[in-house]
Amino acid sequence: MATHSGLPPSAVLAAACFLLILGVASATSVHYCDKHANYAVKVNGVDISPNPVVSGRTAKFGISAVTESPVEGGKLVIDVKYFGFHVHQETRDLCEETSCPVAVGDFVIAHEQVLPFYTPPGSYTLTLKLLSANGSQLTCVSFDFSVSFGLEVADE
Repeated sequence: MATHSGLPPSAVLAAACFLLILGVASATSVHYCDKHANYAVKVNGVDISPNPVVSGRTAKFGISAVTESPVEGGKLVIDVKYFGFHVHQETRDLCEETSCPVAVGDFVIAHEQVLPFYTPPGSYTLTLKLLSANGSQLTCVSFDFSVSFGLEVADE
């Protein structure tokens, strides 16, 4: 018997289990660049969707953070390494990635990136520095993520 999607129930169940595992696997460990620094902005975690990232598709990075002082604006410096080799760097306006001014308390930096279809699969490390409007470093974290090549993902 086929479901309304045209797939047998066992295939739907397998896909649902895969998505559940994928959702659990999306928790990403974050490491501060300097473990002894007292950063003004603390990062609570990073959500990556999809995880692993798929080349040629939009990847969404949600960085959950908290600040004890308002942040009027600033820059995000994003540096990416592939198996330890620098492959990409860009600078973004903080106010394009979250609402400014950032009020005291919790906030989310929402970054989207479309990786070129030729992006090689494997392990990547992203380092994110948040700089204030005057250039002082508010936080610096790094986290690992993976890129898959050629996975079939349903259009959103």
